[in-house]
Amino acid sequence: MKILTLVRQVPDAEARVKVSGDRVDLDGTTLVIDGMDEYGVEEALRLRESANVEEIVALAIGPKKVEDALRTALAMGVDRAIHIETDERYDAVALSKIVAQVAQSEGTDLILLGGQEADWDSQALGAASAERLGWPQLTWTNELKVEGDTLTGRHDVDDGNEGFKVSLPAVVTAQQGLNEPRYPTLPNIMKAKKKELRKDDLGSYDAQPSVKYLSAEIQTRARLNKMIDGKDPQAAAEQLLDLLRNEAKVLA
Repeated sequence: MKILTLVRQVPDAEARVKVSGDRVDLDGTTLVIDGMDEYGVEEALRLRESANVEEIVALAIGPKKVEDALRTALAMGVDRAIHIETDERYDAVALSKIVAQVAQSEGTDLILLGGQEADWDSQALGAASAERLGWPQLTWTNELKVEGDTLTGRHDVDDGNEGFKVSLPAVVTAQQGLNEPRYPTLPNIMKAKKKELRKDDLGSYDAQPSVKYLSAEIQTRARLNKMIDGKDPQAAAEQLLDLLRNEAKVLA
């Protein structure tokens, strides 16, 4: 079995970002693997430890700096990586065309990717990739096992949690709770430098963005700087509830 796992690169949750002109300026910002994609990478590694997995390939589509995210995936234990370099932003539907083509050319049996892209705030990539390939898709997975050509596990649904069983090939989207991603060790970081990181030409995939990116803005809200006197805990609690309900509008 061959596994393809998609790697996206996003700002660290604690990083500060700014808008310059009509674009988000990420110069000097700490960038990391998208958290949900990292669960996908980790699950691929765990499946290799428990099943007959021939190879794990990490795929990234983005600017040159996304190589850092691929190197992290390689240091975690991925066998090799493919980087399709572009500075243009690709929406989920356009990305799915590339993912599907790579999966077919690599002879992939299982695609693992994050349930929701942090940069586009979209859940469409897994579904669009599965549709292009004609493969079944399992979303929001929190348990996964492979036995031969059969994939079993559990995933979240609107009514709670349900079990599933499906024949490979398939597309699976990962989420928090599926696993706990490992940290790359120093020996594996050194080994990653010798692993293959292939550069592919974007033009060979004949994919064009279907959504045109126009501008960006960061939502900000001025602080009210209101202080609550804590001498009377009961009164302070009532005042806090009032502020949350009537000013912050976060309580019904």
